[in-house]
Amino acid sequence: MSKKIAVIGLGIMGLPMAKNLVQAGFDVTGYNRSPEKIAELETAGGTGAQSISDAVKDADVVITMVPDSPDVEGVLLGEEGIIANAKPGTFWIDASSIRPDVTTRLAEAARAAGLRPLDAPVSGGEQGAIDGVLSIMLGGDPADVAEVMDVLRAVGKTIVHVGPAGSGQTVKAANQLIVAGNIALLAEAILFLEAHHVDTRAAVKVLGGGLAGSKVLDQKAQKILDREFAPGFRLALHNKDMGIVTSAAREAGLSLPVGGLIAQLVASTVATGDGALDHSGLFRTLATLSGADPDQAPDAAA
Repeated sequence: MSKKIAVIGLGIMGLPMAKNLVQAGFDVTGYNRSPEKIAELETAGGTGAQSISDAVKDADVVITMVPDSPDVEGVLLGEEGIIANAKPGTFWIDASSIRPDVTTRLAEAARAAGLRPLDAPVSGGEQGAIDGVLSIMLGGDPADVAEVMDVLRAVGKTIVHVGPAGSGQTVKAANQLIVAGNIALLAEAILFLEAHHVDTRAAVKVLGGGLAGSKVLDQKAQKILDREFAPGFRLALHNKDMGIVTSAAREAGLSLPVGGLIAQLVASTVATGDGALDHSGLFRTLATLSGADPDQAPDAAA
């Protein structure tokens, strides 16, 4: 019998994940605060719910994909939330990116209420969610992981159990640290190339074939070259994630000097009004610091 799955949060990542679950043959019910997203899921063959309680009451698996720690806490613990309305034994897979300590606390509350919690933050961006090839970092009980692998395989390609509750979120924080650093250096490299009037598109192509190549370069260089920063992953969310990194580093007694600088640059970009842009929009702050036009690339040499 196909599992019944509830997806709470049908945003840039949650909606394509829900659609892929429908395509995989699961019975999917979705809830989102914006009703147009629910309608889009219904068009794709899913079922819409008018509340979290309605979405989760008959679910075998509940997946949450919401912005931040307080949002996850509200979805789990609220009167209309998962604990109050899901049946005992329901799997709760939190694909949101939140603080590891909050994840650990909420997982304990969920398990005490008879649920089976897993933290399962993802990486791969909007395109990875659309293509169903996300990287999934799993924290929780290995036995629970085994029982939901069919669900996870419908949305992800690289699926790795990394430890107990909270471990997935810790690995995701490390992922966001690396991604933000790569974006910052990619932005600086493009500024450097443009300042010397190189054929920047040709340069990016050859860089992508060498040791400097990365998924960040593959997915974000064109956005920077085109100065087109429609969000796949918003800077405001990456700013939140960098806050998670710096907070967790302090708790562990670590000094992350490069990460701290990148966190400040991301925070500055958000503070100056670019929080709704894709995280490649960090380029705009770095361009401004160099006195370059953040909206217009110089002409390459003939």
